[in-house]
Amino acid sequence: MMPSVALYIHVPFCRVICTYCDFNVYAGLGRLMAPFAQAVAREIRLVGAGRGLRVHSIYFGGGTPSLLPPALLEAILAACREAFDVAADAEITLEANPDGLEAAQMAQWRVLGVNRLSLGVQSAQEGELRLFRRTHTFADAVRAVRLARDAGFDNINLDLIYGIPYQTLESWQDTLARAIGLAPEHLSLYSLTIEEGTPLHLWVAKGKVPAPDPDLAADMYEYAQDALAEAGFEHYEIANWARPGRVSRHNLTYWRNEPYLGFGPGAHGSYGGWRYWNVRKPQDYIARLEAAEAIADFPFSPALEGREPISRELEMGETMMLGLRLIQEGVAFADFQRRFGVDLREVYAQELAHYRALGLIEVNAGRVRLTRRGRALGNEVFAAFLP
Repeated sequence: MMPSVALYIHVPFCRVICTYCDFNVYAGLGRLMAPFAQAVAREIRLVGAGRGLRVHSIYFGGGTPSLLPPALLEAILAACREAFDVAADAEITLEANPDGLEAAQMAQWRVLGVNRLSLGVQSAQEGELRLFRRTHTFADAVRAVRLARDAGFDNINLDLIYGIPYQTLESWQDTLARAIGLAPEHLSLYSLTIEEGTPLHLWVAKGKVPAPDPDLAADMYEYAQDALAEAGFEHYEIANWARPGRVSRHNLTYWRNEPYLGFGPGAHGSYGGWRYWNVRKPQDYIARLEAAEAIADFPFSPALEGREPISRELEMGETMMLGLRLIQEGVAFADFQRRFGVDLREVYAQELAHYRALGLIEVNAGRVRLTRRGRALGNEVFAAFLP
């Protein structure tokens, strides 16, 4: 059976950088889009050609991948299909901001094979969107979903954020209700993290904006679990809910600690016992690829900035940490035994006993999972399994 991988393609361009964002993104570099697309297509061909790898998912993240003109997106996808055996039913996701989207653009995405759209809605409250320096309104999100449906998209994700300064439980309930009302197939709910170096971090540090209340954020998460269950969504991963049959295959690749290849400036990958990452600046990335003739060692790109080996002990710990994020699936004893040749109940006997006693994990039906209480305290549990 041909090995299967996921591809992550990082598109670092944004119109405006949000106040909470510490990702590898850049505003005002639209002139680099064409050379960027050429560089990514070249990187994909150099790394992937002749490897005999099957691809089950492609994810365009960012940044704002929807800013790429369809012709450039087409060139990148063509390189993927030339260098890899992209499955006919591969999940191909494109992240998009809700504003500025057009019907013709979306129709072109569908023709190119994009079959999953992820919209960065974040909030239905205008004040919260302004705090984040988002360039859209909730009305834009409503319009974007309608246009996507008209273009034939039957798999739409909405990203939402909770634990926002000034946010109340009532405003979160309203945001969630309005998002559910858009009838998406998938919802991703993220608790706001104030990242150092961002404008939001500076405002909180100077007392201009109140720090998020962790207890209120926990109440928001509890409410969301109940509201989304009532609305018919399956809670399949700590931060992700889906309609039946609509879980994100790309996300599952990460949570099952399976291999993925990263392309683009600052992209990360994990393959063959290595974790690796590319240079971050788009200009440096483009220059590296323009000068490249071949790669020295698969899966490392000519744009490689760094890499680190993943020891067996670390891989086991990360498999536990990531797998426990999966609400129903968790980590199966049989899967762990097949992968590592050892029984996780013996390797982690002490950790399992400790967190079972605290009521944070459950061990039954041949697998270990977080309890509902454990989901809220997941980071404490995860850390215990890492070497």
